[in-house]
Amino acid sequence: MPSHRSASSKESLSSASSGSSTLHLTKSSQYSLYTTFARSSILSLLASAIVSGYLVVEDYDETFRFGNPKTTSNSVHLRVTSGRFWTRVFNSGDLGFSEAYMIGEVEVENLKAIMDLWLDNQSTMSALHSLFSRLTAAFSGIRNAFFGQTHSRARLNVIASYDQSNELFKAFLSKEMMYSTALWCDEEGGVRGDLTHGPTPNDLETAQRRKIHHVLKTVRVKPGDRLLEFGTGWGALAIEAAASYGCEVDTLTLSVEQKQLAEERVKERGLEGRVRVHLMDYRDIPPEFKHAFDAFVSVEMLEHVGSKYYKKYFELVDFALKPTAATIVVTCSTFPEGRYSNYQADDFMRRYMWPNSCLPSATVLIDAAYASSKGRFTLEGVENHAPHYPRTLRTWDRRLKANLKREAMVRQYPALLDDATYMAFIRKWEYLFAYAGAGFAKGYITCHMLTFVRASDVTTACD
Repeated sequence: MPSHRSASSKESLSSASSGSSTLHLTKSSQYSLYTTFARSSILSLLASAIVSGYLVVEDYDETFRFGNPKTTSNSVHLRVTSGRFWTRVFNSGDLGFSEAYMIGEVEVENLKAIMDLWLDNQSTMSALHSLFSRLTAAFSGIRNAFFGQTHSRARLNVIASYDQSNELFKAFLSKEMMYSTALWCDEEGGVRGDLTHGPTPNDLETAQRRKIHHVLKTVRVKPGDRLLEFGTGWGALAIEAAASYGCEVDTLTLSVEQKQLAEERVKERGLEGRVRVHLMDYRDIPPEFKHAFDAFVSVEMLEHVGSKYYKKYFELVDFALKPTAATIVVTCSTFPEGRYSNYQADDFMRRYMWPNSCLPSATVLIDAAYASSKGRFTLEGVENHAPHYPRTLRTWDRRLKANLKREAMVRQYPALLDDATYMAFIRKWEYLFAYAGAGFAKGYITCHMLTFVRASDVTTACD
């Protein structure tokens, strides 16, 4: 499950410690030996893992309780609908829990509550996850060899790939189509305004425009400047830089669909020749980019670079920027320093949302920028936008449920005509919004905006 650890209270049913009831025959008593072993192991470990919060697990006509409901406001209720839930979680921990949720092997009353329970018990849950890893290492090769591509695995493979449609992103993003956190202020009631006063029309558009202008003002672009961007998205920042700040923009993407829509939007705004969208890996920038740019921006693209290439990334930014009077702004979801590692294990995000992604820490990026530029960059500013992300994710969740047209998705991906596959696809996005929202709200993930300038630059008159 999301690596939760919990200590069972004295109220817990006696069956929680043994993993099965011996009082009467139930459907769960017909589980295979491996499923019974997996369930018993998980329930026994939960009994010692949950030290904060209250968890109720229903498995057919058996109920297991962990924690003390009298000492917490966070009560979580799970209902197991398939015995495969137990083996999936036993085999893959929190990744297995996300898979079980997506394909309907477990029902959850409140996704946010289960994510909060996980993070509130993180210290004990991490031991649970490592034990699962040791116990299941020997089983994984045997399982893959004998069972291969099961129906549920095939469905999970489908939903891992059906996430690139422009129609999908139009359903939940703002009109600008910024796939990154907005910046909320008092005008929208702040970062909790949707919870205290409810969402308001166009609140996301207002907050995303604020984000775009904040980035562009921080990078100090002005008429006639040339701006380089890694990670086009659908062109929102590049278009605004050209239209409102008078820049020329070269922006890079690896997505054919994003390039096509971005260029359509550039044409609609009459900005052809001012905004050039390149289908190009950042490592392939041409020689003519050398010292050609006054400013550089990248909004939540560094997550896909990987620790091996951070220095290469900033070497190329150094190569492209002018030797003086140049500014860099990068934003990126990050790990707090104590949680960062070069190696990041497979989890829901890396398996089903952003394959091979890797979250840096702020200091890792700062060190890479300094080392790769040989001291030609200096840090100008650091901001943490993490508090703005949960509301952004809640808003995306509401918009997706209200606006997504299944017919449009099925035209592009006929397999989504199958009801079970379509529901798994929808649950994937629900899980993302809850999973990431809890991570940002609890400080498990951060989101930094870093500003660098040339080491010789003075950005504020002071004499």
